[in-house]
Amino acid sequence: MADKNELRITRTFNASKEQVWHAWSDEEHFKQWWGPKEFTCPDCTLDFTVGGKWLASMMDSQGVKIWATGVYKEIIPFEKIVFTDCFADEKSNVISSEVYGMKGVPMEMLVTVLLKDIGGKTEMTIIHEGLPEGDLRKGANTGWNTSIDKMEESFK
Repeated sequence: MADKNELRITRTFNASKEQVWHAWSDEEHFKQWWGPKEFTCPDCTLDFTVGGKWLASMMDSQGVKIWATGVYKEIIPFEKIVFTDCFADEKSNVISSEVYGMKGVPMEMLVTVLLKDIGGKTEMTIIHEGLPEGDLRKGANTGWNTSIDKMEESFK
């Protein structure tokens, strides 16, 4: 049973584990899918090493950017990625979600990405820990799923 502060999403792609891994580990590929469907990702830096930082923006149609950052905690090639997820400014400083008009989001959350080969396809599970129940979790669920839709499109 899932923890009450955990969002878990599992999707299967008609893509290899290497392709899905690349979507997470390559800056240009990451930019193609990061953020909900109504957002683009014009900015992204990934120091894809344990202890390395990542920083990415999500930009809406009016040009307003929401920044996120974190640190990679665990990387097992083609199997598992664990990283912190925090709201940030453009310089990678962690800031309160209230700056972006969202109340109640913890200063730091944890995201685990698990990859499994299913006969040439890849099952990806995202576990986002620390999300409070209610509208914030519903919004994160929608955001992740529409981001994953964009990731799936990037494999075509």
